[in-house]
Amino acid sequence: MKFKMKLFKPFVITVLLLFNFQLSGQEIINLSLDSAINHALQYNLQLKNAELKIEESKSFIRESVAIGLPQVNAFADYSNFMGADMEFSFVEGAPATVIPFKSTSNLKLSVDQLIFSGNYVVGLQIAKLYKSSIVTMYEKSRQDIIEEVSKSYYLILVAETSKEIVQRSLENINDIYIQTEGLVSVGMLEQTDADQLSVQRTMLENTLQSADRQIELAYNMLRFYLGLDVNVPISLTQNLDEIMENINFETTLMYPFKLESNLDYQLMSTREIMLEKQVTLEKMNYLPTIAGFYYHTEKLLKPNFDISPKDVIGVKAIIPIFSSGMRKAQVAQAKIRFETGLNNKELLKDQLLLQERQLRFNLTTAMDQYESQKKNVEVSLRVFNSITLKYEQGILSSLDLTTSNNNYLKAETDYITALIRLLEAEIALRKLYSEL
Repeated sequence: MKFKMKLFKPFVITVLLLFNFQLSGQEIINLSLDSAINHALQYNLQLKNAELKIEESKSFIRESVAIGLPQVNAFADYSNFMGADMEFSFVEGAPATVIPFKSTSNLKLSVDQLIFSGNYVVGLQIAKLYKSSIVTMYEKSRQDIIEEVSKSYYLILVAETSKEIVQRSLENINDIYIQTEGLVSVGMLEQTDADQLSVQRTMLENTLQSADRQIELAYNMLRFYLGLDVNVPISLTQNLDEIMENINFETTLMYPFKLESNLDYQLMSTREIMLEKQVTLEKMNYLPTIAGFYYHTEKLLKPNFDISPKDVIGVKAIIPIFSSGMRKAQVAQAKIRFETGLNNKELLKDQLLLQERQLRFNLTTAMDQYESQKKNVEVSLRVFNSITLKYEQGILSSLDLTTSNNNYLKAETDYITALIRLLEAEIALRKLYSEL
């Protein structure tokens, strides 16, 4: 009996899983890799929070702009002097004139308009830069979600493929075990041959159970990134063959790396500009702040003697004169933070260039290992089929058969490991290029 294994076969949900989903009454969500990514971009809560931060930054800009626009306020007051009065006489010794304090009530309207403030102008620029950084952080979160969804999708397919390999190997060993038991019963083989196959069968059964748990864990991880409940049934419509066909690894290696396209570098560049604006902001504390005002008062309850006007208009200025060196120290601190930001940007530049080389090396190595392990699987499978045939003919022992089977399974495991490393290396490099 020859043991034949296709490296990849179309991915299907097991019959038991389909039966359970039908009993639950929930509709199965069929997902290709692209549809899974699109679903995550629409429903992932982490990404929704990033979108809310953008809306918050827009409100922050509107708040900053409003500071320089007219501010209108209304005030109402009521004063009761509790029967107090005022006594005075125009001639010494003459009887005093008593004037009681009447209750007063006023309705006031004030209009304030900022005319000049250096802090306002620079602060508005910083607010806009803050919004720009939030948008970049959203794009970064978006790329993180695409990467994690893709890796989870790959992991499920790899886990399912591993399970299929173990399942087929178990079926083959089980068939050989049944044949061996029959030969042992008629005295053609020793019991030790059947015992060794029984141990191998038990090991494969345990591996199969572990594979089921890994598959369920991988599905739950994908549901998490998709924003789905853990009980929602999902089915992947693409297999590893299709995934591999849709990826051009050579093209990924040929991508030119542009620092300006990297999101981390964009964030650092925005931060550099913000730190530079902070220096200007501290310098603006040396300049005066000028504002205009207008007050209108309606006196609902007037005192007996009232000379205050109803309308007042004017201009006020706050002129900084002496702060005991505080402003100078604040400017110096802002300059130090700016210089630190410049150094951090250069450091990040060096790190990204080094990372780009490393990721290129990782992808090249992963491609070579993938091709090598692919050939190794084919050779191991041929060897296993040959030894199986010789075992059935009584030429080799069960120990030779189990050893060959273990070697084949190890080759398949190494191949699956090389495959997932290849896919992860490719997506890591594209993420560095901001091409996800």
